[in-house]
Amino acid sequence: MKIYKFFYLLLFALFFNNISLIAQNDKFTKQDTLRGSITPERVWWNLKYYHLDIQVFPKTKFIKGKNTVKYTVLKPYNTLQIDLQAPLKITKVVQNNKQLKVVSEGNAHHIHLLEEQKKGSVNSIDIYYEGKPQEAKNAPWDGGFSWKKDKNGNDFIATSCQGLGASVWWPNKDHMYDEVENMDISVRVPSNLMNISNGELVETEIHKDNTTTYHWSVKNPINNYGVNLNIGDYVHFSEEFKGEGGQLNMNYYVLSYNLDKAKKQFKQAPKMMKAFEHWFGKYPFYEDGFKLVEVPYLGMEHQSSVTYGNKFKNGYLGRDLSGTGWGLKFDFIIIHESGHEWFANNITYKDAADMWIHESFTAYSESLYLNYYFGKKAASEYVIGTRKSIKNDKPIIGVYGVNNTGSGDMYYKGANMLHTIRYLIDNDKKWRTILRGINKKFWHKTVTTQQIENYLSNKTKIDLSKVFDQYLRDIRIPEFTYSIKNNELKYKWTNVVSGFNMPVKIYINGVAKDLKPTTDWKIKKVKTSNIQLKIDENYFVVAKQTE
Repeated sequence: MKIYKFFYLLLFALFFNNISLIAQNDKFTKQDTLRGSITPERVWWNLKYYHLDIQVFPKTKFIKGKNTVKYTVLKPYNTLQIDLQAPLKITKVVQNNKQLKVVSEGNAHHIHLLEEQKKGSVNSIDIYYEGKPQEAKNAPWDGGFSWKKDKNGNDFIATSCQGLGASVWWPNKDHMYDEVENMDISVRVPSNLMNISNGELVETEIHKDNTTTYHWSVKNPINNYGVNLNIGDYVHFSEEFKGEGGQLNMNYYVLSYNLDKAKKQFKQAPKMMKAFEHWFGKYPFYEDGFKLVEVPYLGMEHQSSVTYGNKFKNGYLGRDLSGTGWGLKFDFIIIHESGHEWFANNITYKDAADMWIHESFTAYSESLYLNYYFGKKAASEYVIGTRKSIKNDKPIIGVYGVNNTGSGDMYYKGANMLHTIRYLIDNDKKWRTILRGINKKFWHKTVTTQQIENYLSNKTKIDLSKVFDQYLRDIRIPEFTYSIKNNELKYKWTNVVSGFNMPVKIYINGVAKDLKPTTDWKIKKVKTSNIQLKIDENYFVVAKQTE
């Protein structure tokens, strides 16, 4: 994908980010910088194609294989950074039948190329590696390989690596700014098992040693952490969805003894697709199809291969995260993780500090799903109900250049920020057009926070800069501070960033009034001082009455 504008935007973001966060940089290591920044060994080449070709040995928890990396030279340079995390080891790197020198600096491996790298040329290297990959202790949050057994004693294996990085199990250019244009995935497993990965299955190759290789092909750009393998005693069923892009193949892979439960629960998948194409536009990966794949952990948004472990229950493992009852109207993993196909897989952050772009929009998608099937009131009640999980512990935007994410509030504080913006616009047709437009504008692209902020401000025709500063870069919740005396309502914003001037709707004795508070006192005449004032709860603010 195009990357040349990123560096100017990154410089802007570094200065624009919360100063207190920047001051914390001394806690980061050289490894964090190598992992999270656009190093000289990364910037000069652009990803075109991967072919990940590995064999998995369940008995010994060992993997072995290679990754072919095809790239375009943007400017001449002769050292290329590839990332692979210990205890996995690169055994050799080859270009044009010549073995190359590799100098390792922790998890960053600098490959010294022998041939001239001419600008505009397309070259490739083969990276051979092997070892026992890190085992996930609490997937998907800590990441790695999950080596489990199903109820019948069969191996049940899966990968998950968001945050930690895909280099925990395969060698790659492990930074989100540069997505590979397409890739092939070949995984060889014992023949009593199946491997399910991203894209479409193009070949099943049976070997004489009682192993089988499953060859998958991904036709669209894909981020590294979206790549996965899932190995188990799977059974398969499928359907076709007629959507905005034509006929979409929807495939489901579950353990054999869960087939009946899955056929019932997964009926929500086409319902999800219908609702999200309504709100966000065409599913971004028609050529690669859509899959739900059962795994031995909760689930993850792997592109076109969404993993599922929600025990075939509605809610989040049977719980309603909103406390309103609406969260039990849908299977959280099917809806939330599939929502990431638009926000994470279609639109992808360039830097981990901007992870809110993935999680805020996708957490918000849960309420839009409810909106589509149960109405706007249900959607509002749900997203407002999720406020109880907000901690306001640190800013949502993290530190740039060191693979750092911000607060977990990026989920439901971010969702409530977007919900607030919807009510600032007060035009649902326009809001839907904006959500669909953002997926079209940034189709298959990596983006920065500033690009998203600018797009929303431009399309809403509202300067939302202070709204974003307040909710993304500050931990305080705006307070609508007011007093009522002598038939006057006196009001202003407090507990806010400088210049905060967000409009708000209030109710005076049940009658709606639109106000435009600032950080200075304003006065509004009222008929009586004996009034009841209430903030419209769709705005994520609090009211504070003073004398």
